[in-house]
Amino acid sequence: MSLKKVFILMLIAITSAFAKPTIYILATGGTIAGSSSSSLSSAYSSGTLTVDKLISAVPQISQIATIKGEQISNIGSQEMNNEVWLKLGKRINELLSSGQADGVVITHGTDTMEETAYFLNLVIKSDKPVVMVGAMRNSDSLSSDGPLNLYNAVSVAVSKEAVSKGVLVVMNDEIHAAREVTKTNTTAVDTFKSPNTGKIGSVIYGNAKFYMQPTRKHTKNSEFDISKINLLPRVDIIFSHSNDNPDFINTSVKNGAKGIINAGMGNGNVYPSALNALANAVQNGVVVVRDSKVGSGETTNPGEIDDAKFGFITSDNLNPVKARVLLMLGLTKTNDPKKLEEYFLAY
Repeated sequence: MSLKKVFILMLIAITSAFAKPTIYILATGGTIAGSSSSSLSSAYSSGTLTVDKLISAVPQISQIATIKGEQISNIGSQEMNNEVWLKLGKRINELLSSGQADGVVITHGTDTMEETAYFLNLVIKSDKPVVMVGAMRNSDSLSSDGPLNLYNAVSVAVSKEAVSKGVLVVMNDEIHAAREVTKTNTTAVDTFKSPNTGKIGSVIYGNAKFYMQPTRKHTKNSEFDISKINLLPRVDIIFSHSNDNPDFINTSVKNGAKGIINAGMGNGNVYPSALNALANAVQNGVVVVRDSKVGSGETTNPGEIDDAKFGFITSDNLNPVKARVLLMLGLTKTNDPKKLEEYFLAY
């Protein structure tokens, strides 16, 4: 080999070693893209800033990665829906499988961030970093948290330690696993917590450190495939309370729900008339999952309710909104309660 060829190969190797990773920022809207007429008001409009504005507001991220942006949607996350989920999941899979991106950051509203994160955790087919980020204070707010959250999210997305950890949520200097994280406070910047397991890492001004490893199946090891799916089955959440009634359950069945998540009292307990309605729903081919409205802990099987008798399955320690996500995807593959129960124990 000539000296010229050796020099060229060395130059390519050196250039590759120092090349910045390519991170795509996919924007969906939310408070992080919101604006207000006052810096001291809790009133604002979500999803008013475009992805280009979000990127230009944090020029420091271009020092750690080659940044590219795309606008997937521009809505408050209370408007999040299955169509956007499917569009987002398919686009992420395309970017990561094609080699166009070394990682993806999704800007998202906080109201449904945990649901989107868990959905993506189940359908992304790559071990490359996928990081969700948002803000509790809009871009015009005094002490807005969005810019630093975004910088930290990109920092996590370029971290080699983030590989193979599934979809992550980065907020308020903390790194959380998609399966575990939930919003716990309506307005506080430290609203995101993982009640059953705790955060898996921290990121302080871009310095990311991991302390825990998600153990449930996710992303590359998940069996759920949305590549040919354009619709997801309807699954409703019914909230239990004292002096309850069966009306909402019966309406859900009447309107075509394929599954019901019952956010029960305590360890998934249900008022007697509602319990009978859920049992009837099972007889009509609806899959019923017993869950709890408590906020943490496992819904056990067996418990006070005889699940085998009624044909129910339980959610393990998934909260109701995440149990809904898993059941929707599970129902794209099977209606068998035993197999669906296995999904809840595996994911």
